[in-house]
Amino acid sequence: MNDIVNHSVKKGPVRRRKQLSVDDYVKGVLAGDRTMIGRTISLVESTSPRYRKIAQEVLLKLLPHSGNAHRIGITGVPGVGKSTTIEALGCNLCETGHKVAVLAVDPTSSVSGGSILGDKTRMNNLAIQENAFIRPSPSSGTLGGVTKMTRETMIVCEAAGFDVVLVETVGVGQSETVVADMVDFFLVLMLPGAGDELQGIKKGVLELADMIAVNKSDGPNEKKAKMAARDYKNALHIMKPQSPNWNPPVICVSGLANMNLDDMWAKIEDHREKLSATDELKNKRTEQQYRWMWAMVEDRLMEALKSHPDVTTQIDAIHDAIGNDTLTATVGAQRILNAFGLTETL
Repeated sequence: MNDIVNHSVKKGPVRRRKQLSVDDYVKGVLAGDRTMIGRTISLVESTSPRYRKIAQEVLLKLLPHSGNAHRIGITGVPGVGKSTTIEALGCNLCETGHKVAVLAVDPTSSVSGGSILGDKTRMNNLAIQENAFIRPSPSSGTLGGVTKMTRETMIVCEAAGFDVVLVETVGVGQSETVVADMVDFFLVLMLPGAGDELQGIKKGVLELADMIAVNKSDGPNEKKAKMAARDYKNALHIMKPQSPNWNPPVICVSGLANMNLDDMWAKIEDHREKLSATDELKNKRTEQQYRWMWAMVEDRLMEALKSHPDVTTQIDAIHDAIGNDTLTATVGAQRILNAFGLTETL
């Protein structure tokens, strides 16, 4: 990640550019400089302790300039048309004067750690919009298919003046709580023809949804889409809404045909108005920050535990003992905690 802070140009002998300061990043983002926005997000995504410290200093200065955007999470099974719908919706919003940032999270290979990062190429029309910014990021195996730093990336985008932030998730059946817990509105895209699919829907996903949109509802799918919408409405009726001020609607849309996307956006805006009027949206964001803080504490503690020298010297022996059935997992866990300095018995 060295190219985050130091950048080289080839003019004869290779010379290193001046190291960027915290203020350089902040000024670049606030000015809406796309290059600096990208570099700042790369800084935020860095796992280097040195760059992580710089990133937090940058974020603290950007924080007062963030928080005004409409944060929307969009999920759905692979093939439901997330990218197509986001592109069409994003283009519509840009045409009406909005500045749209898309944080498209790509699946990361559990074998190679590589990521396709192809969302930008799948959104050609949106990518050329002056008021749009697309940032593909690898999920790095994070629960819910969202990068650990997606929240911080949203701060950068909001400080840069983007008033709509769309977070596209991998949608591979992992816990979507992570997604819903960082956005104002959680949109679940479904395919026409509920039937058996309805039986396979996790109740938790429906409980998190602020709206269900049956995508690909145009042409020959229209009848199946209407039947699916009816089934989803019936499923939602037996669940308690998350908010006393909002009952999740179910609509039929087509991202490819740009059908009913304006109606979908109108409902998303209506949701924001209703929750803002009662301070529910403000309180929701505050609770999200509290939960995120503790999630980060747990994450950093786990990193510290796994890298602790007294733990690393014993871990292979503990693994071998468990593998050879000479040690239980519980005792193994206790030995790891003891090596870390925690002596209370599990």
